[in-house]
Amino acid sequence: MDCQVLVVGAGPTGLVLALWLTRLGVRVRIIDKTSAPGTTSRALAVQARTLELYRQLDLADTIVSRGHKVPAVNLWAKGAQAARLPFKAIGEGLTPYSFLEIFPQDEHERLLISRLRQLGVTVERETELLNFSDERSQVVARLKTPQGDERCETRFIAGCDGARSLVRETLKTGFPGGTYRQLFYVADIKGSGPAFNGELHVDLDEADFLAVFPLAGEGRARLIGTVRDERADRPDALRFEDVSARAIEHMNVKVETVNWFSTYHVHHRVTEHFRKGHAFLLGDAAHIHSPAGGQGMNTGIGDAINLAWKLAAVLAGRAPDRLLDSYEAERMSFARRLVATTDRAFTLVSAEGAFADLLRTRIAPFLLPKIVEFSFAREYLFRTVSQITLNYRDGPLSEGIAGDIRGGDRLPWVPFDADDNFSSLAAAMDWQLHVYGRASDALGQWARNRNVLLQQFAWREAFQKAGFMSDAAYLVRPDMYVAVAGATPDSLDVYFSRRGIRP
Repeated sequence: MDCQVLVVGAGPTGLVLALWLTRLGVRVRIIDKTSAPGTTSRALAVQARTLELYRQLDLADTIVSRGHKVPAVNLWAKGAQAARLPFKAIGEGLTPYSFLEIFPQDEHERLLISRLRQLGVTVERETELLNFSDERSQVVARLKTPQGDERCETRFIAGCDGARSLVRETLKTGFPGGTYRQLFYVADIKGSGPAFNGELHVDLDEADFLAVFPLAGEGRARLIGTVRDERADRPDALRFEDVSARAIEHMNVKVETVNWFSTYHVHHRVTEHFRKGHAFLLGDAAHIHSPAGGQGMNTGIGDAINLAWKLAAVLAGRAPDRLLDSYEAERMSFARRLVATTDRAFTLVSAEGAFADLLRTRIAPFLLPKIVEFSFAREYLFRTVSQITLNYRDGPLSEGIAGDIRGGDRLPWVPFDADDNFSSLAAAMDWQLHVYGRASDALGQWARNRNVLLQQFAWREAFQKAGFMSDAAYLVRPDMYVAVAGATPDSLDVYFSRRGIRP
């Protein structure tokens, strides 16, 4: 075969999938019909869970150093700052990344492309998927390249080719949902004013949405907003001057330079299947939704990481093909919840009418700071937006409970002695056993016999606060989620035997 996995689309989702697979020894080709990476982007936020997973590729520190940490979000109403919600106070102790990281998608892509090239894989530009067929044991794809049409044989094909995915259209999986009537706009500007203090600012006035995102570099910001009146009916004719008055008047933004400006419509849709045979859908090809909360790019990256280790295991003969069914089972339920949540959030901030205006301009600025004074509310807010609350408890690869932790949960993060319990996960992208306390001799022997890394952490109060049970064993998946909580040698043998997996 030409490759083991053909990745169609070189956005963040496709690049992360190709990078993860390559690190796991899988032969990939990644193609994109564009001639060069994008120079503009709508996606900005890199959430805490993505950064945690990026530690396995040694990407997290680079992104944090090159991007911009947003310490707080400010809510504006009636031309004045109405409330400030600090991220650090909300997420501290839950993750090593208790902030919102701003790292624009175009820079993000260039970093991923560079890391992929270091591993010997180059994005094949001006190469377009024309069609493909699933022929039982392989996929045969026809590509249009600068040298002419080409036949490509591969074991699997991954559709990371965006909202208008040809892979999805070929699979005929459907893409039910709807379209927001608002027209979104995005502008990269240089300017000054109170909203250029390195924090996120959201205007709650009127029914249109407006947010000012800080970028790395003095005086740089990204404006994201909506329009719903007659201007929305002529997006091709819309200019920055047509939408900038609100930012200038409500947030005292002084615009010096407009680097670029773009408009777009947003849909809220989830495909009916994430897998059919040897073909998979990831990222915008599988789900699209409102940009509220900065979830889109991060969710696509999560798709890629979830699928990558499973593909690698099957291709290496360490798991049967049915393991790949768990990709759809785990990611589809999350995508549906995410689309519903972002839809409700966007509907709230963009609703029209006297009550909606009162809720946004009077009640929300008063209540939100009061709500986050409660620790459970702070944690819920941060866990949801940062995606560290995402779990696979109801998934086919999750079993057991020990302490407050259940199979399918994200492994809780605990720092100690200038280190943390994530370090071993960053060093090895494979199954691991974690014991917080003392591991039994039988468990140690089981781990040695099956070549599974066993990590023992001396018991301390911080582990109990995080939900761990003393001396309990936790089987951790290659993507840093707990597979089995309260594992024993016998239960581990049954777990792997039932699923046909060889760790």
